[in-house]
Amino acid sequence: MNIRKDDTVLVISGKYRGKKGKVLKAIPGEDRLVVEGVNIHKKHQRPTKDLPKGGIIEKESPIHRACVMLVCPRCSRPTRIRAKVVDGKKVRACAKCGEAIDK
Repeated sequence: MNIRKDDTVLVISGKYRGKKGKVLKAIPGEDRLVVEGVNIHKKHQRPTKDLPKGGIIEKESPIHRACVMLVCPRCSRPTRIRAKVVDGKKVRACAKCGEAIDK
């Protein structure tokens, strides 16, 4: 999977289409990502030590990686990812501007 934690992504399909957010968690085994502010679900929480009153909390749920595109930090546009060799290391690069995404 070529999208990692702390990358900025744009949702390209589904209920949250057009929304940008930071990747909070990547789940490569399932090809899913948890994106900040996207795919919010309500969860009924039982009272615990941390949350003594319990109640209904809102929580981000994972979405499929095919529903998002990486946003290039340099050109700020959603882009596909290319592999590029820099100083003998393979890094991710923006397909539009050619700039390396990994520093």
